[in-house]
Amino acid sequence: MIRKKTLDNKQDVFAGTNFGEVKTSKPAWYQTTAKYGRPNRRKSIWQVLNTLVPYGFLWALMIVTVKLEYPYWITLALALMAGGMLVRVFILFHDCCHGSFFASRRANTILGYVAGILTFTAFEDWRRVHNRHHVTAGDLDRRGVGDIWTMTTEEYLAAPLRTRFAYRFYRNPVILLGPGSLLLFLFLQRFPNKGAGTKERRSVHYTNLAILLIVGIATWTIGLPAYVSIQLPIIVIAGSVGLWLFYIQHQFENTYWVRHESWDPMRVALEGSSYFKLPKILQWFTGNIGLHHIHHVRPSIPNYNLQECQNQFPEFQAVKAITLRTSLRSLQLGLFDPENHKLVSFRSLAAARVGKRIACE
Repeated sequence: MIRKKTLDNKQDVFAGTNFGEVKTSKPAWYQTTAKYGRPNRRKSIWQVLNTLVPYGFLWALMIVTVKLEYPYWITLALALMAGGMLVRVFILFHDCCHGSFFASRRANTILGYVAGILTFTAFEDWRRVHNRHHVTAGDLDRRGVGDIWTMTTEEYLAAPLRTRFAYRFYRNPVILLGPGSLLLFLFLQRFPNKGAGTKERRSVHYTNLAILLIVGIATWTIGLPAYVSIQLPIIVIAGSVGLWLFYIQHQFENTYWVRHESWDPMRVALEGSSYFKLPKILQWFTGNIGLHHIHHVRPSIPNYNLQECQNQFPEFQAVKAITLRTSLRSLQLGLFDPENHKLVSFRSLAAARVGKRIACE
């Protein structure tokens, strides 16, 4: 039996942090992965330098292009690169939330707050929600915390028309990855998540105050219009890419979703978490987060050790990869079909209903 345990930044779903009484077992090779979960100070500091310094440099260049009134497309070209760097900043933030980036909890917290301010995300509040996600992913009975709203086919068909309309509107890729990402990062994350404690609420307030301070300094120095013309395209690009990455990590055709009594964290990791194989340059910008199956097996592994871990274990290599091309199909899938154990599109659900009706006639 798995005992109930309080979540922290070193949580391990195979070491007793999943809620409820769920029977699970660790494969023989699991313990061997522990060596990849040891932070390397030299690698961590190098990632801080090769991420934050280029991001700051790009910001400075964008200020120059705006103040000297260069054509705005030059600013937007720099924003594309800066947006990619901000995605990488979020990966560092993500590792700090798991306590995996530095060996020191204090160092993780400090960098987590700094990276959180840059990405408009409160460290303590997001850490709590995200760690909860790790112990509920793939569980149909514990949806709704730190995940993409996903309905089953039965729930969708039984829902009132207004709920179905809202759900389809929300799941539309143009809405979800466009205005949806802006709504999330600029508005929703200005408030504590449901169930937040004092520490989490304070982190939201501190982050908001820091953002206001930055906006105030920017208004005083370069002017509010200049700040908005720089920050807005960066957050649009980074937010859309980041939300897309988060989406594809668990939203693909043959993903793993089951009822709580059958929930198995190892199957969630290897069957319900994607291996998103990206070109090397994109893998660098996204901090190896495409190796999400490994991350769910052992969240304590820092991003810079994920590829080495992938190379060493046949069990990880056996997971079917999702590519950029095949990932586009996942954006069409909006409902989980419990009967066939896969995500399906709204169109395929409608076609199946028509087929059943014809068969009955």
